[in-house]
Amino acid sequence: MKVFVTGGAGYIGSHVVYDLIDSGHAVTIYDDMSLGQKENIDQRANFVLGSTLEQNKLQSSLQNDHDAVIHLAAWKAAGESMDKPEKYAHNNIIGSINLLNAVCHARIKYFVFSSTAAVYGFPEYLPIDENHPINPANFYGYTKAVIEDNLKWYSRLKEIKFASLRYFNAAGYDLKGRIRGIEKNPNNLLPIIMEAACGMRPNVQVFGNDYDTIDGTGVRDYIHVNDLATAHVQALQYLLEEKENLTINLSTKKGYSVLEAINAAQKITGRNIEYEIAERRAGDPDTVVASFTKAQKYLNWKAHYSDLDTILNSMWKVYKNLEKSD
Repeated sequence: MKVFVTGGAGYIGSHVVYDLIDSGHAVTIYDDMSLGQKENIDQRANFVLGSTLEQNKLQSSLQNDHDAVIHLAAWKAAGESMDKPEKYAHNNIIGSINLLNAVCHARIKYFVFSSTAAVYGFPEYLPIDENHPINPANFYGYTKAVIEDNLKWYSRLKEIKFASLRYFNAAGYDLKGRIRGIEKNPNNLLPIIMEAACGMRPNVQVFGNDYDTIDGTGVRDYIHVNDLATAHVQALQYLLEEKENLTINLSTKKGYSVLEAINAAQKITGRNIEYEIAERRAGDPDTVVASFTKAQKYLNWKAHYSDLDTILNSMWKVYKNLEKSD
């Protein structure tokens, strides 16, 4: 298939592109490089510099007989989305609607959407499954929920078949060592821990130590980015073969606390990682873990590389090259 990947030079997107090409697909990357890394681009792919906010460029770029679109272009910092909702509405919502309209214009019938666990909001039960109420606790999650709703309408009215993949905490780096460029301004725990380990920041802030968990710190479900990438390729194949829409969690049903992650990273890196306890952030739940039963049923998918040690080892192989000495 000829696959058009928005955000294909980004952290998750670059891993997805490698998997797609390894699986025999022809790929066009469409990325404005605001979060992308030139060194992470698979040289086997066609690259187009462009934004989903550029409607004309988007339409012209899609007029090359593409079979499917994988949409990964979005701002993703939950905290920032609460301070700058206009930025997230413009890029995540308007950009995605532009893309859907261009997809309709090009008569493309298969669409894989990078969604998020943030659509669920505060867990009402654990593990979270796909029947959990949609009630985002931040504006970022809201933007993804809006596009999921639009996909249902576009599917009904324009016969687009879609897969919405609700990620939990993506982490790790390509196990074959092909992707080396680190994320720009990371907001997630594990890259922040790695930055502290290699001297890029003085410490790790731990937001709260009085949660109802094993050690008082928040517990989260982490998934290796190679496992995520595999799911995108499998979801595309599912749409092609089954011609049915699909909404699934990509998760492990296992959680690790903040302190467990810091302690594991200290063992793997051999570095002392300083941390300080800060106030809880509003809306942070004690524990978030999710069921992947539906992904296993429909895609025969489960995480193979998402244990904490494998994730951290793959990250340290990248970050240790950036280590600063005193």
